[in-house]
Amino acid sequence: MSPAMWKWTCLVSHLLLSTTVSPLARQQPLHPKRPFITFTGEQAEGNFNHLVVDERTGHIYLGAVNRIYKLSSDLKVLVTHETGPDDDNPKCYPPRIVQTCNEPLTPTNNINKMLLIDYKENRLIACGSLYQGICKLLRLDDLFKLGEPFHKKEHYLSGVNESGSVFGVIVSYSNMDDKLFIATAVDGKPEYFPTISSRKLTKNSEADGMFAYVFHDEFVASMIKIPSDTFTIIPDFDIYYIYGFSSGNFVYFLTLQPEMISPPGSTTKEQVYTSKLVRLCKEDTAFNSYVEVPIGCEKNGVEYRLLQAAYLSKAGAILARSLGVGPEDDILFTVFSKGQKRKMKSLDESALCIFVLKKINDRIKDRLQSCYRGEGTLDLAWLKVKDIPCSSALLTIDDNFCGLDMNAPLGVSSMVRGLPIFTEDGDRMTSVIAYVYKNHSLAFVGTKSGKLKK
Repeated sequence: MSPAMWKWTCLVSHLLLSTTVSPLARQQPLHPKRPFITFTGEQAEGNFNHLVVDERTGHIYLGAVNRIYKLSSDLKVLVTHETGPDDDNPKCYPPRIVQTCNEPLTPTNNINKMLLIDYKENRLIACGSLYQGICKLLRLDDLFKLGEPFHKKEHYLSGVNESGSVFGVIVSYSNMDDKLFIATAVDGKPEYFPTISSRKLTKNSEADGMFAYVFHDEFVASMIKIPSDTFTIIPDFDIYYIYGFSSGNFVYFLTLQPEMISPPGSTTKEQVYTSKLVRLCKEDTAFNSYVEVPIGCEKNGVEYRLLQAAYLSKAGAILARSLGVGPEDDILFTVFSKGQKRKMKSLDESALCIFVLKKINDRIKDRLQSCYRGEGTLDLAWLKVKDIPCSSALLTIDDNFCGLDMNAPLGVSSMVRGLPIFTEDGDRMTSVIAYVYKNHSLAFVGTKSGKLKK
């Protein structure tokens, strides 16, 4: 099969598996002579959680409840690795595999929360919900367990049990160990888990330093923690990470997070959700480069502010011309649902919108320049709780500026608006992928009812 056909199979498989309502639900063929290829898991397993495709071989790795599957490109099972269930209790911290726990232990499913391919070391990083978020490192060829770090507190990545609660981005180097940027909801446990951090990916899967913070001393570490004061303002505060990627010198995460606002004409505040893009420099061990900027979309006076999904692609020659950018410029394809009030019960009205990443970076650079001129405040209420004035400093801030131990972390107050290219009123869009084919940008979206739109 040609590389182009590999890519096509992987893209279609990705959408089919990620938009299936149930692992046992069968897809209806688009055409009687061209049925979809399907894969059905064991009935007791529940939902599939995550999927990654090896871009070199076309093999598909599927994270499910209590299972990791390796599939061929035509969805035939090649290898299966069991990850659970096991005796556990979410109140045990550290987990009972480290020290005795007084809480009652019961057979507990292991929900796959993160699945990443580490190409450099030819291994799969599979993180589950058991034991406060322990990860396994599995050999890609046969899913043999290479390592399962659990001896240190930094080995527990997240206590949240939902499958969509953790996102990871690998930053690879040719002459040193790679880094893993981890972003996670903390479920009211900020003392245990940073919401975002950078970790060491050691060559040796059993090395003591696996998943250790890239830098950590008494005062500074490669992490951001949600302050306990934030929970006094918003008791159920958390940051939900929808997507992550790296581009140029930066790592990015797209998030959904609650905040309190005062509606026009009202004296009381109400809780809404704001979609934000978070940016960090790859080489910033102290996280002084942390910036977040609100993003959203509007069409015909209707606001679409609840981020559902995102995907990074290139512009392609035809779309690039209409946007005034280069064909190799990064474009973010995003799906938002209408409004910004109900995270768990999003409205069915949704929009597919695109952002030019360079324009978002330009907005961030403008904000950095104004703050280092001493204008305004840091404007990041959840992290600083109170307004802290920007400090003036004489320095040049270019496109790759990575911050200092002042004016950080920083928030951008004005929203960057995406370009709406498609709306759906009845069947909410829930996933998106895109790629360039013969100079055209093609986008595929999955919907709430399990339909695929091209």
